[in-house]
Amino acid sequence: MIERLLENISRIVSLTLPEQERLRTFWTTKTLPKDNYLFRMGEICTHDSYVASGLLKAFYINQESGREEILFFAAEDWWATDLASFANQQPSLYAIQALETTTLLQINSRQFEEMLGEIPKLERYFRIILQQYTASLQHRIVRNLSYSAEERYIDFYQRYPVLTKRVPQYLIASYLGVTPEFFSKLRSQNR
Repeated sequence: MIERLLENISRIVSLTLPEQERLRTFWTTKTLPKDNYLFRMGEICTHDSYVASGLLKAFYINQESGREEILFFAAEDWWATDLASFANQQPSLYAIQALETTTLLQINSRQFEEMLGEIPKLERYFRIILQQYTASLQHRIVRNLSYSAEERYIDFYQRYPVLTKRVPQYLIASYLGVTPEFFSKLRSQNR
């Protein structure tokens, strides 16, 4: 599984063989069965998690409606972490749960800092993926504020064609901010 992470890293920075060997020592593998939680709302996110295989959803429970609101999905080569909780060791505002049996590579915050100190090139890698993540969040905010439901639906299907085949429709509806019934209408109009 670590090979997948090394391949992902190599797209951005080049590590020497000794750096690759040292990197391996910081990560542990965890299998999360379907429906199990990586962490729940109010718990501290103790690990940064790289998805080697499987699929996760991040969500919170809307206090007014009692509904589950989807924040993001994480499939292969994506990261599943509450960054604020992980960095500051504070309770998480949301939960992450497996939609499929998922294999993760994990690192705790102490090991993460030690790894960055020993392999400084990784600072660049994590800066770039954080920039990509931030850009994705900004894009999502703009879409949610200015796109119609149909435009959000089309954008999701164009951006994440693999997820459309793996994620239940009611969860995609939640991600898009529409009801499952309205989502069905959008789907039938855009086939």
